[in-house]
Amino acid sequence: MGSEGIRDIYINPYTDFGFKKLFGTEMNKELLISFINSLFEGKETVKELTYLTTEQLGTTETDRRAVFDVYCTNEKGEKILVEMQKGEQEFFKDRSVYYATFPIREQARKGAWDYELKAVYIIGILDFTFDHEDKGCYRHDVQLIDRRTGEVFFDKLTFVYLEMPKFNKTEDRLESMFEKWLFVLKNLSRLLERPKALQERVFTRLFDTAEIARFSPEEYYAYEDSLKVYRDWQNTVATAENKGRKEERIKNARGMKAEGIPMEIIIKITGLSAEEINEL
Repeated sequence: MGSEGIRDIYINPYTDFGFKKLFGTEMNKELLISFINSLFEGKETVKELTYLTTEQLGTTETDRRAVFDVYCTNEKGEKILVEMQKGEQEFFKDRSVYYATFPIREQARKGAWDYELKAVYIIGILDFTFDHEDKGCYRHDVQLIDRRTGEVFFDKLTFVYLEMPKFNKTEDRLESMFEKWLFVLKNLSRLLERPKALQERVFTRLFDTAEIARFSPEEYYAYEDSLKVYRDWQNTVATAENKGRKEERIKNARGMKAEGIPMEIIIKITGLSAEEINEL
């Protein structure tokens, strides 16, 4: 059920079930290929993908609660890891770099080897923001560069981070296939019908795949369990954020009170009640 008591029509891609349903199955491989090609915007064209087991990435059950990933290789042997991360981890950048070492190291060959590597791409779809200074930049393409010249030093390792909360384009402003993909990923579970702007054949496949009414009973119950985990995570994060904000207001009020600032000003600035301030 949706939060307003209306049954959702399409799955939430931020759930483990939803992400794997859209991007992690052989049957829906064309969805993943379309998304990746839209991300590269013609610079890299993926014609075929082969799924690899994520066990090679050394992930744990703890990670699964926060991160859902799909690991594959294209027809050129390049490795692509797509992950949906729904909550910020303290060292999430470190985690991305650590994950990149697995598809790099597994390219090692026994015997004579000249160390030539295939490209590795780490694509992070983030349900949070980490760059709080530039509120308009939702995409970050990261490579090794020479800091003196600003030129790319090694172009075979690329990290792409998508801060989804910053993507706020409406349907009528979508200009590219990439923007259409971001729009549908962010809004899918809230849509009541297929948007007119998404008329490409691949989106027909996506909406058919995402329609909850088409699920078998087993799929439906698996999705409901996954949705519950997602909502529990959201509530946990929201509670922690609210607690942090309240503690900050209390800290500020205590400082202002010590400086002898009038009660009515402290109340106006912090939003705390007179009773809460008197107890400090």
